[in-house]
Amino acid sequence: MKSKGFRRRSRQVLKKKPRERGMQPLGRLLYKYNSGEKVVIKIDSSIHGGMPHSDIKEKVCVVTEQRGRAYILAVVEENKIRELIVRPEHLVPYTDAGGA
Repeated sequence: MKSKGFRRRSRQVLKKKPRERGMQPLGRLLYKYNSGEKVVIKIDSSIHGGMPHSDIKEKVCVVTEQRGRAYILAVVEENKIRELIVRPEHLVPYTDAGGA
């Protein structure tokens, strides 16, 4: 019987390289996002809580509000707006100059 878990077919994609292992920089965790700000979803596979689905990785989203420790993001996919609840460990501020 095949597994139908949340991380199905994404273990190799989300696997960290040896140099990326360890703690995240604290500045990335303590950064406060305001509503209307653009962010990029960069999934940190070592932190399972608040992890978005692997289909959404490296997409540019807009922060709509904060709910507890997590943020609610608006993503445009196939002419629809999807709302995601993502923790800040999986977010990076968006910069226009370098892309993601």
